[in-house]
Amino acid sequence: MFRNIQALRQISQRTFSSSTRRPFQNKVAEKQKLFQEDNGIPVHLKAGTSDVLLYRLTMGITVFGTGYCLFEIFKASFPKKN
Repeated sequence: MFRNIQALRQISQRTFSSSTRRPFQNKVAEKQKLFQEDNGIPVHLKAGTSDVLLYRLTMGITVFGTGYCLFEIFKASFPKKN
């Protein structure tokens, strides 16, 4: 039992250590170059295909929601006939 407690203590110390296991590269300078480049593309579309897809999805949901709201307002303005 003491061996299990000692192993658990060792694992917990390794987990909460301050050293990083896999150092990663800082890509901020590359991203700054990409977003500050003057190429006529709006900033919300400069990151590529994923930005374009998210933008189009958002605009589609917005247009659909606006149309649905107008439809519901129109439907509510005319009461049902008995």
